[in-house]
Amino acid sequence: MTRQSPASPQGNSSTSNSNGGNKGSVGALVIYHGDTCLGEVEVFPIKNQHSLFPNNLLLISSSSSSSNNNKILRISHLSPPGDRLPPLSVLQTISSPSSVRCKIQAKSPTPDSPINLLHSTCFDKFRSAVVLNGSEELHLVAMRSHLDNTLPCFWCFSVHPGLYDPCLRMLNLRCLSIVFDLDETLIVANTMKSFEDRIETLSRRIDAEDDPFRISGMSAEIKRYIEDKNMLKQFIENDTVLLDNGKSVSALSEQVPVLPGSQDPLLRPVIRLMHRNIVLTRINPEIRDTSVFVRLRPAWEDLRSYLTAKGRKRFEVYVCTMAERDYALEMWRLLDPETHLISSSQLLDRVVCVKPGSRKSLEHVFKDGICHPKMAMVIDDRLQVWEDRDQPRVHVVPAFTPYYAPQAEMANAVPVLCVARNVACNVRGGFFKEFDDDWMRRICALYYENEVSDLPTSPDDTNAILSSNRDISVVEGMTGPEAAEKLNQARCLGEGRHIRDQAQTTPFSLADDSSQNGASVNNIGSSNMFPSLFVAVLQEIGRRCESKVEFKPIIASSKDPDFSVEVLFSSERIGIGMGKTRKEAQLQAAENALRNLESNYISFILPTNRDVNREKDKLSVRNKNGFLEDLIDTASDEPPEQGYLHGASTSEHLGQHYYTSERLSSVLCSIKELCMEGQSLVFQDQAPASVTLDKGEYYFQVELSGHVLGKGIAASRDEAKFQAAQAALNNLKNAVGTME
Repeated sequence: MTRQSPASPQGNSSTSNSNGGNKGSVGALVIYHGDTCLGEVEVFPIKNQHSLFPNNLLLISSSSSSSNNNKILRISHLSPPGDRLPPLSVLQTISSPSSVRCKIQAKSPTPDSPINLLHSTCFDKFRSAVVLNGSEELHLVAMRSHLDNTLPCFWCFSVHPGLYDPCLRMLNLRCLSIVFDLDETLIVANTMKSFEDRIETLSRRIDAEDDPFRISGMSAEIKRYIEDKNMLKQFIENDTVLLDNGKSVSALSEQVPVLPGSQDPLLRPVIRLMHRNIVLTRINPEIRDTSVFVRLRPAWEDLRSYLTAKGRKRFEVYVCTMAERDYALEMWRLLDPETHLISSSQLLDRVVCVKPGSRKSLEHVFKDGICHPKMAMVIDDRLQVWEDRDQPRVHVVPAFTPYYAPQAEMANAVPVLCVARNVACNVRGGFFKEFDDDWMRRICALYYENEVSDLPTSPDDTNAILSSNRDISVVEGMTGPEAAEKLNQARCLGEGRHIRDQAQTTPFSLADDSSQNGASVNNIGSSNMFPSLFVAVLQEIGRRCESKVEFKPIIASSKDPDFSVEVLFSSERIGIGMGKTRKEAQLQAAENALRNLESNYISFILPTNRDVNREKDKLSVRNKNGFLEDLIDTASDEPPEQGYLHGASTSEHLGQHYYTSERLSSVLCSIKELCMEGQSLVFQDQAPASVTLDKGEYYFQVELSGHVLGKGIAASRDEAKFQAAQAALNNLKNAVGTME
């Protein structure tokens, strides 16, 4: 890229002088690159900003070699080449308009002057001239002038020291940062003491409980705790566990990565039962009481694979937890045993432990200036533990509760972490789509004479994250198959006690191992997650069944101070609730309605439930990432469009849906293998005018980069979609065979 004379500037910045209508020059500087003098420049303050020159803007000193005591500005080095990214695009991404400190233009330059050479080098090679200034780093960005295309002129940005280079690398690689919480987000861990405390607490509640339904739920929960406690006891005593099939599994020694400053390598006894998402480990190999029973959240492998697919990182990974460091490092090692996500040399910097009671912040996570918060997202089961300014970047997942509600994770086609993977796809895809399609164009249209206010707002991933959290304050957004997942979570409420009765838990600590829920750092009780969920699930069920869901007040006696609300589903009453407030009554009515729907559903589906589960098991093997994909984008990693559970009216239809979904999933996987990087496969259900459909028939066609590859017509949407996909696969195979 070379400097050319542009026709006119973009924006509202037509001016009659080269400083773009800003205030007059506030002084002159002599620019040095190292010890080499490049020439003299004038400095112009930014319009509508207080003058920051020369007192607190630049590291300036009197020049001993200058008779008129001009101030000097010493360039330390040039930034790395931006490849396809001009420095202005990087700096505006990691800063704000207020970070533009001043404008600089050369005084009486000649074509072969050093300052002109600096400008040409920076402009053509997408580099900036860097000035080290104590607690900040100044970047001189070469700009083009619409008044004089030969004028060496710069904008001066201020950023955190060391931030520019890693962010440039991430943007070039199309990579963002993702921060994970550990406890009850990715794992749940227990020691013997935490098991015993939890069992004792539940036993006391059972003794005080009169409701047989709740007693049954808590008894089932205790049973699950006892089973895992017995396995942990075997591991502590013998370094082995006995499985249900009578097979004994012995611990293997796993070497812990040597951390910077560590001495000898550390070996830990570990038993991995990955088919059950269970790992047993020992934090201190010399002390058996530090043994821990860990349940990994289902679908973690799929999320981990996505983060580093095809040998390149889509996200730089960090961990922020309130747990102790030794525990946190070991839990992360269990999640990332091959150090693909965080290398051993990065562990101490990227696994960030926050003191219990403190709030998490991205500023703390990126304390060394290795990423800007605007390029990051967070996966956590709690929102309020984060600083207010970071909360829009938090995608909140339901807490992982394998003892209280084990079915919540596995009873549906899309586990929670696959939903999180989907959100990460949306965030990354949306960020770089905006960056490439709109933002870069507007950045490249700027001139030296433009006002700083003409800078476009940098791409932000918060919209995608906020949309995933909308309506349900602390769980992921419901679209497609997640509706079934949320319904199942609501059902699981009946298995245990009410949410408001849940114990408040504390962070895991080896020094004070008194957590009543193991190594969890969860606070479901105060989150109002499920009450909000009841209403949202009912509305989603109504939408998918094309039925109207209404909440109507019931006129009560004037002596009754409580509010009463009924839920109508297609004008049929399915639930009633009472409460001190209208909202409380509405939430209770929604919960009761879901319980009634659950009862009707179970009685309806029970005869063929075993066959359906068998089909679901097949589906989970064939489509191991948990997605039923309508859209495949091999370049941008956009999440698939989720069109699932269109509403089977009979158990036979439901079983057929799973069967068709299995076949469709297999075909889509085959198509994806044949698609080239950058090609998008899209399903369209609008039949062209040339196609005539009989009553009750559905039409789908598959398009690849705008070309129709296959068509399908059938009596069901799923079958029509499958036929179209199969035809597309056959055509692709034929095309590949012809090329070979």
